[in-house]
Amino acid sequence: MTLEQLRIFVAVAEREHVTAAARALHVSQSAASAAIAALEERHDVRLFNRVGRGVELTDAGRIFLREARAVLARAAAAEQALDELRALTRGSLRLVASQTTAAYWLPAILARYRAAYPRIAINLGIGNSDQAASRVHDGDADFGVVEGPVDDPALAVFPIGADRLQLVAATPFAAPPNAAWLGRARWVMRERGSGTRAALEDALRGLGVDPAALDVALVLPSNESVRTAVEAGAGVTALSSLVVGPSLAAGALHAAPTDFGARLFYGLRHKERYRSRAADALVELIGPWKG
Repeated sequence: MTLEQLRIFVAVAEREHVTAAARALHVSQSAASAAIAALEERHDVRLFNRVGRGVELTDAGRIFLREARAVLARAAAAEQALDELRALTRGSLRLVASQTTAAYWLPAILARYRAAYPRIAINLGIGNSDQAASRVHDGDADFGVVEGPVDDPALAVFPIGADRLQLVAATPFAAPPNAAWLGRARWVMRERGSGTRAALEDALRGLGVDPAALDVALVLPSNESVRTAVEAGAGVTALSSLVVGPSLAAGALHAAPTDFGARLFYGLRHKERYRSRAADALVELIGPWKG
Protein backbone atom coordinates (compact mmCIF):
# COMPACT_ATOMS: atom_id res chain seq x y z
CA MET A 1 0.00 0.00 0.00
CA THR A 2 1.46 3.37 -1.02
CA LEU A 3 0.67 6.96 -0.12
CA GLU A 4 -0.19 7.58 -3.77
CA GLN A 5 -2.81 4.83 -3.65
CA LEU A 6 -4.26 6.36 -0.49
CA ARG A 7 -4.35 9.85 -2.06
CA ILE A 8 -6.17 8.48 -5.10
CA PHE A 9 -8.61 6.52 -2.93
CA VAL A 10 -9.45 9.61 -0.83
CA ALA A 11 -9.81 11.80 -3.92
CA VAL A 12 -12.20 9.31 -5.54
CA ALA A 13 -14.17 8.93 -2.30
CA GLU A 14 -14.57 12.69 -1.89
CA ARG A 15 -15.65 13.28 -5.51
CA GLU A 16 -17.51 9.99 -6.06
CA HIS A 17 -16.04 9.96 -9.54
CA VAL A 18 -12.81 8.40 -10.82
CA THR A 19 -12.29 10.78 -13.72
CA ALA A 20 -12.82 13.89 -11.57
CA ALA A 21 -10.37 12.56 -8.98
CA ALA A 22 -7.78 11.74 -11.62
CA ARG A 23 -8.10 15.23 -13.08
CA ALA A 24 -7.69 16.85 -9.64
CA LEU A 25 -4.55 14.79 -8.94
CA HIS A 26 -3.12 15.24 -12.46
CA VAL A 27 -2.96 11.50 -13.13
CA SER A 28 -4.57 9.46 -15.87
CA GLN A 29 -7.96 7.85 -15.34
CA SER A 30 -6.40 4.45 -15.94
CA ALA A 31 -3.78 5.09 -13.24
CA ALA A 32 -6.50 6.10 -10.77
CA SER A 33 -8.60 3.04 -11.62
CA ALA A 34 -5.55 0.80 -11.29
CA ALA A 35 -4.73 2.19 -7.85
CA ILE A 36 -8.24 1.47 -6.58
CA ALA A 37 -8.24 -1.98 -8.15
CA ALA A 38 -4.87 -2.80 -6.56
CA LEU A 39 -6.17 -1.91 -3.10
CA GLU A 40 -9.32 -3.96 -3.56
CA GLU A 41 -7.55 -6.99 -5.03
CA ARG A 42 -4.69 -7.06 -2.56
CA HIS A 43 -7.00 -6.97 0.46
CA ASP A 44 -9.94 -8.82 -1.11
CA VAL A 45 -12.45 -6.13 -0.18
CA ARG A 46 -14.69 -3.91 -2.30
CA LEU A 47 -14.24 -0.23 -1.48
CA PHE A 48 -16.69 1.25 -4.00
CA ASN A 49 -19.94 0.36 -5.65
CA ARG A 50 -20.11 1.44 -9.28
CA VAL A 51 -23.30 3.49 -9.81
CA GLY A 52 -23.87 4.76 -13.34
CA ARG A 53 -20.89 6.89 -14.28
CA GLY A 54 -19.93 7.48 -10.68
CA VAL A 55 -19.00 5.46 -7.61
CA GLU A 56 -20.07 5.40 -3.97
CA LEU A 57 -18.32 4.04 -0.90
CA THR A 58 -19.22 0.66 0.51
CA ASP A 59 -19.38 0.21 4.29
CA ALA A 60 -15.80 -1.07 4.17
CA GLY A 61 -14.82 1.94 2.08
CA ARG A 62 -16.24 4.37 4.63
CA ILE A 63 -14.25 2.71 7.41
CA PHE A 64 -11.08 2.71 5.32
CA LEU A 65 -11.58 6.39 4.39
CA ARG A 66 -11.11 7.48 8.02
CA GLU A 67 -7.88 5.49 8.30
CA ALA A 68 -6.57 6.67 4.93
CA ARG A 69 -7.15 10.30 5.84
CA ALA A 70 -5.35 9.81 9.15
CA VAL A 71 -2.31 8.29 7.41
CA LEU A 72 -2.20 11.09 4.84
CA ALA A 73 -2.51 13.71 7.60
CA ARG A 74 0.50 12.22 9.39
CA ALA A 75 2.48 12.08 6.15
CA ALA A 76 1.59 15.71 5.42
CA ALA A 77 2.67 16.71 8.94
CA ALA A 78 6.03 14.96 8.43
CA GLU A 79 6.56 16.72 5.11
CA GLN A 80 5.56 20.07 6.56
CA ALA A 81 7.99 19.63 9.46
CA LEU A 82 10.84 19.32 6.98
CA ASP A 83 9.63 22.32 4.96
CA GLU A 84 9.48 24.49 8.04
CA LEU A 85 13.15 23.89 8.84
CA ARG A 86 13.75 26.59 6.23
CA ALA A 87 12.47 29.32 8.54
CA LEU A 88 8.99 29.66 7.08
CA THR A 89 10.21 30.22 3.55
CA ARG A 90 7.96 27.33 2.52
CA GLY A 91 4.98 25.55 4.00
CA SER A 92 1.33 26.15 4.73
CA LEU A 93 -0.98 27.31 7.48
CA ARG A 94 -4.04 25.10 7.85
CA LEU A 95 -6.51 27.33 9.62
CA VAL A 96 -10.17 26.85 10.49
CA ALA A 97 -12.44 29.56 11.86
CA SER A 98 -16.04 30.10 12.84
CA GLN A 99 -18.13 32.24 10.51
CA THR A 100 -18.01 35.53 12.40
CA THR A 101 -14.26 35.46 12.96
CA ALA A 102 -13.52 34.26 9.43
CA ALA A 103 -15.61 36.94 7.75
CA TYR A 104 -15.11 39.95 10.02
CA TRP A 105 -12.17 39.57 12.41
CA LEU A 106 -9.51 37.44 10.74
CA PRO A 107 -9.09 39.07 7.30
CA ALA A 108 -7.05 42.05 8.54
CA ILE A 109 -4.87 39.72 10.61
CA LEU A 110 -4.31 37.38 7.67
CA ALA A 111 -3.35 40.35 5.49
CA ARG A 112 -0.61 41.22 7.99
CA TYR A 113 0.43 37.56 8.12
CA ARG A 114 0.68 37.41 4.32
CA ALA A 115 2.85 40.53 4.30
CA ALA A 116 5.19 39.02 6.90
CA TYR A 117 5.31 35.48 5.43
CA PRO A 118 4.50 35.77 1.72
CA ARG A 119 5.61 32.21 0.90
CA ILE A 120 3.32 30.51 3.42
CA ALA A 121 0.14 29.22 1.78
CA ILE A 122 -2.93 29.99 3.89
CA ASN A 123 -5.66 27.36 3.73
CA LEU A 124 -8.75 28.66 5.57
CA GLY A 125 -11.73 26.46 6.33
CA ILE A 126 -14.98 27.90 7.67
CA GLY A 127 -17.67 26.29 9.83
CA ASN A 128 -19.52 26.92 13.04
CA SER A 129 -17.62 26.76 16.33
CA ASP A 130 -18.31 23.06 16.92
CA GLN A 131 -17.19 22.16 13.41
CA ALA A 132 -14.01 24.21 13.76
CA ALA A 133 -13.14 22.52 17.05
CA SER A 134 -13.75 19.11 15.51
CA ARG A 135 -11.34 19.84 12.64
CA VAL A 136 -8.57 20.88 15.03
CA HIS A 137 -9.23 17.80 17.16
CA ASP A 138 -9.03 15.51 14.12
CA GLY A 139 -5.80 17.07 12.83
CA ASP A 140 -7.41 18.62 9.74
CA ALA A 141 -6.30 22.09 10.87
CA ASP A 142 -3.23 23.39 12.72
CA PHE A 143 -5.08 26.22 14.45
CA GLY A 144 -8.68 27.18 15.04
CA VAL A 145 -10.49 30.40 15.93
CA VAL A 146 -13.94 30.15 17.53
CA GLU A 147 -16.46 32.40 19.24
CA GLY A 148 -16.76 30.65 22.58
CA PRO A 149 -15.02 28.24 24.95
CA VAL A 150 -14.68 24.64 23.80
CA ASP A 151 -15.01 21.67 26.15
CA ASP A 152 -12.47 19.23 24.69
CA PRO A 153 -9.62 17.99 26.89
CA ALA A 154 -7.49 17.29 23.82
CA LEU A 155 -7.43 20.97 22.85
CA ALA A 156 -5.60 23.97 24.30
CA VAL A 157 -8.13 26.83 24.38
CA PHE A 158 -7.01 30.44 25.00
CA PRO A 159 -8.55 33.91 24.43
CA ILE A 160 -7.24 35.92 21.46
CA GLY A 161 -9.87 38.63 20.87
CA ALA A 162 -13.42 39.76 21.53
CA ASP A 163 -16.53 41.43 20.18
CA ARG A 164 -20.01 42.23 21.53
CA LEU A 165 -23.42 40.86 20.66
CA GLN A 166 -26.03 43.44 19.70
CA LEU A 167 -29.77 42.87 19.94
CA VAL A 168 -31.28 44.15 16.68
CA ALA A 169 -34.61 44.43 14.84
CA ALA A 170 -35.91 45.99 11.64
CA THR A 171 -37.80 48.72 13.57
CA PRO A 172 -36.67 50.85 16.51
CA PHE A 173 -37.19 49.53 20.03
CA ALA A 174 -39.82 51.50 21.94
CA ALA A 175 -38.05 50.89 25.26
CA PRO A 176 -35.10 48.92 26.61
CA PRO A 177 -36.18 45.25 26.44
CA ASN A 178 -36.59 43.51 29.80
CA ALA A 179 -36.65 39.78 30.51
CA ALA A 180 -40.39 39.53 29.90
CA TRP A 181 -40.09 41.25 26.52
CA LEU A 182 -37.19 39.02 25.51
CA GLY A 183 -39.23 35.96 26.46
CA ARG A 184 -42.18 37.06 24.30
CA ALA A 185 -40.21 38.19 21.25
CA ARG A 186 -40.10 36.28 17.98
CA TRP A 187 -36.50 35.27 17.28
CA VAL A 188 -34.31 34.46 14.30
CA MET A 189 -31.41 32.25 15.40
CA ARG A 190 -28.19 30.68 14.16
CA GLU A 191 -28.02 26.88 14.20
CA ARG A 192 -27.00 24.87 17.27
CA GLY A 193 -23.23 24.49 17.38
CA SER A 194 -22.81 28.16 16.46
CA GLY A 195 -20.75 30.23 18.90
CA THR A 196 -23.08 33.17 18.32
CA ARG A 197 -26.11 31.14 19.39
CA ALA A 198 -24.31 29.70 22.41
CA ALA A 199 -23.24 33.19 23.52
CA LEU A 200 -26.76 34.55 23.11
CA GLU A 201 -28.32 31.70 25.06
CA ASP A 202 -25.80 32.18 27.88
CA ALA A 203 -26.58 35.90 27.97
CA LEU A 204 -30.33 35.26 28.07
CA ARG A 205 -29.96 32.79 30.94
CA GLY A 206 -28.04 35.47 32.80
CA LEU A 207 -31.07 37.74 32.41
CA GLY A 208 -33.46 35.05 33.66
CA VAL A 209 -34.78 34.06 30.22
CA ASP A 210 -35.04 30.37 29.32
CA PRO A 211 -33.72 29.92 25.73
CA ALA A 212 -35.71 26.70 25.35
CA ALA A 213 -38.97 28.64 25.82
CA LEU A 214 -38.30 31.26 23.13
CA ASP A 215 -40.52 31.71 20.08
CA VAL A 216 -37.96 30.89 17.37
CA ALA A 217 -39.39 31.70 13.96
CA LEU A 218 -36.33 30.78 11.89
CA VAL A 219 -33.05 28.92 12.38
CA LEU A 220 -30.53 29.84 9.68
CA PRO A 221 -26.97 28.64 8.99
CA SER A 222 -25.08 31.93 8.55
CA ASN A 223 -24.79 35.40 10.05
CA GLU A 224 -25.73 36.97 6.74
CA SER A 225 -28.93 34.94 6.33
CA VAL A 226 -30.00 35.77 9.91
CA ARG A 227 -29.25 39.47 9.40
CA THR A 228 -31.15 39.58 6.09
CA ALA A 229 -34.18 37.81 7.59
CA VAL A 230 -34.30 40.27 10.48
CA GLU A 231 -33.97 43.21 8.07
CA ALA A 232 -37.04 41.78 6.31
CA GLY A 233 -39.00 41.80 9.57
CA ALA A 234 -38.85 38.10 10.47
CA GLY A 235 -38.07 38.82 14.11
CA VAL A 236 -35.27 39.96 16.39
CA THR A 237 -31.81 38.52 16.81
CA ALA A 238 -28.46 39.12 18.46
CA LEU A 239 -25.38 39.10 16.25
CA SER A 240 -21.82 40.33 16.50
CA SER A 241 -21.40 44.09 16.33
CA LEU A 242 -18.97 43.33 13.47
CA VAL A 243 -21.81 41.71 11.50
CA VAL A 244 -24.60 44.25 12.08
CA GLY A 245 -22.50 47.44 12.05
CA PRO A 246 -23.05 48.29 8.36
CA SER A 247 -26.79 47.58 8.58
CA LEU A 248 -27.11 49.81 11.65
CA ALA A 249 -25.26 52.60 9.88
CA ALA A 250 -27.53 52.24 6.84
CA GLY A 251 -30.71 52.25 8.95
CA ALA A 252 -31.69 48.73 7.82
CA LEU A 253 -31.47 47.54 11.44
CA HIS A 254 -31.93 49.17 14.83
CA ALA A 255 -30.09 48.20 18.01
CA ALA A 256 -31.62 47.86 21.45
CA PRO A 257 -29.89 49.54 24.40
CA THR A 258 -29.16 46.09 25.81
CA ASP A 259 -25.65 45.10 26.85
CA PHE A 260 -24.93 41.39 26.65
CA GLY A 261 -21.32 41.98 27.65
CA ALA A 262 -18.11 41.14 25.83
CA ARG A 263 -17.83 37.85 23.96
CA LEU A 264 -14.38 36.32 23.68
CA PHE A 265 -12.82 34.74 20.63
CA TYR A 266 -10.63 31.71 21.38
CA GLY A 267 -7.66 30.09 19.69
CA LEU A 268 -7.57 26.29 19.51
CA ARG A 269 -4.57 23.99 19.25
CA HIS A 270 -4.25 20.25 19.74
CA LYS A 271 -2.19 19.55 22.85
CA GLU A 272 -0.36 16.52 21.45
CA ARG A 273 -0.06 17.04 17.70
CA TYR A 274 2.96 18.61 16.05
CA ARG A 275 3.03 22.39 16.61
CA SER A 276 3.20 24.02 13.21
CA ARG A 277 5.69 26.88 13.05
CA ALA A 278 3.35 28.61 10.62
CA ALA A 279 0.62 28.51 13.28
CA ASP A 280 3.09 29.65 15.94
CA ALA A 281 3.86 32.68 13.77
CA LEU A 282 0.14 33.50 13.53
CA VAL A 283 -0.31 33.27 17.30
CA GLU A 284 2.71 35.56 17.79
CA LEU A 285 1.31 38.05 15.27
CA ILE A 286 -2.09 38.15 17.02
CA GLY A 287 -0.30 38.66 20.33
CA PRO A 288 -1.58 38.00 23.87
CA TRP A 289 -5.18 38.96 24.62
CA LYS A 290 -5.38 42.13 26.69
CA GLY A 291 -9.00 42.20 27.75
